[in-house]
Amino acid sequence: MNLPFAESYKIKVVESIKRSTQEQRLGWIKDAKYNLFNLRSEQVFIDLLTDSGTGAMSQNQWAEIMMGDESYAGASSYYKLKDAIKEILGFDHFLPTHQGRAAENVLFSVLVKEGNLIPGNSQFDTTKGHIEFRKASSCDCTIDEAFETTNLNPFKGDVDLNKLEKVMKENPAEKIPFIIMTVTCNSSGGQPVSMANLRAVYSLAQKYNKMVIFDSARFAENAYFIKLREEGYKDKSIKEIVKEMYQYADAMTMSSKKDAIVNIGGFIAMKDENLFKQASVFNIIYEGFITYGGMAGRDMAALAQGLHEGTEFDYLETRIKQVAYLGQKLVDYGIPIQHPFGGHAIFVDAKKFLPKVPKEEFAAQTLGIELYKEAGVRGVEIGTLLADRDPVTRKNRYPDLELLRLAIPRRTYTNNHMDVVAAGLINVFDRRNSITSGYRILSEAPIMRHFTVELEKI
Repeated sequence: MNLPFAESYKIKVVESIKRSTQEQRLGWIKDAKYNLFNLRSEQVFIDLLTDSGTGAMSQNQWAEIMMGDESYAGASSYYKLKDAIKEILGFDHFLPTHQGRAAENVLFSVLVKEGNLIPGNSQFDTTKGHIEFRKASSCDCTIDEAFETTNLNPFKGDVDLNKLEKVMKENPAEKIPFIIMTVTCNSSGGQPVSMANLRAVYSLAQKYNKMVIFDSARFAENAYFIKLREEGYKDKSIKEIVKEMYQYADAMTMSSKKDAIVNIGGFIAMKDENLFKQASVFNIIYEGFITYGGMAGRDMAALAQGLHEGTEFDYLETRIKQVAYLGQKLVDYGIPIQHPFGGHAIFVDAKKFLPKVPKEEFAAQTLGIELYKEAGVRGVEIGTLLADRDPVTRKNRYPDLELLRLAIPRRTYTNNHMDVVAAGLINVFDRRNSITSGYRILSEAPIMRHFTVELEKI
């Protein structure tokens, strides 16, 4: 018989997690003002809130932690990270930051001005938040198929080139400082961008003399999908694919807590030395000196090792097949999710799952709360709460997709845990017709409200 698939690692250290009763969970979520972010970690059995900083580091990464150089300036850990970025991504210049949104803050402090317009594929919450905080705006040019959850387009993160060029033609050149590409595209369901699309976007950007910046949190997962789905890449290594991807970028931001498999850290990398010098000023103001940027030396060393491990095929195959394992269980039961399965998460279509909950009552948040009450599983809303209010009208923005994201940490849970997640969602699905109302907002922050919003049940 054919040998079955098995994980490309064995478990050396474990952490205990505790089950709870449904009665306990009802009290805890009420005390949390129905905001899943407000739950204490010990109140959660399986935590799929995010895959950011929640993965399990390898023995080699822990060894790098012990060997980290904590010198304030010029630490050897910095140069180890610099070499890894050059080798894997091809950039000569980089600035460490404490995480991805800090990288955006530093880089956008140089590039984004009031009144600017930033086009690209669907930008995630922190990216859009940093743009709108500077009184600029973003423009989503993602292909229409990305918003049809049953469509099987293998590259739903792609930009529609006609949409993008229309934006370029209809706006003054000085209004658009750069194009941003998110790889993979989180907001559309962890969907990859094809190499052909990256190449075409870069060509269009050069035509209009614009920079291209990659939001690179899950770049290795994107490369994996290119290898599996795009013609001409099946015989190339992940590292070869990554090297080509970044030929089509002028700069990048990275939340290293995803594909570099560390608990904290990020960086900015760029080709242009002048941009590096400008960004260095803000890095010193906001993060720290340019050779540590808010990171401990030990974390830079673990990050460098994680970049190497995260771009190995065996690791990526194990990671992404676990996501697909959960996705297939939900599909088999008829639960509506985004297709094809994403790289880091399964995204449940809350509009179809809970059709009786009005859009004003946050269907995806309602579904997340029901799953937590049912099974102690914590996901996160990628819908109206996250979309925030229009900065001008202050009205809710209702996105085309109202999703519950189940983000799977790297090398952390087994498929038995995925079985529990699936069973919990199936139980909620079986009683979905009895769920006819959602939640209203009691208080919210003026930007990125979903992190701290307080709700009450309607």
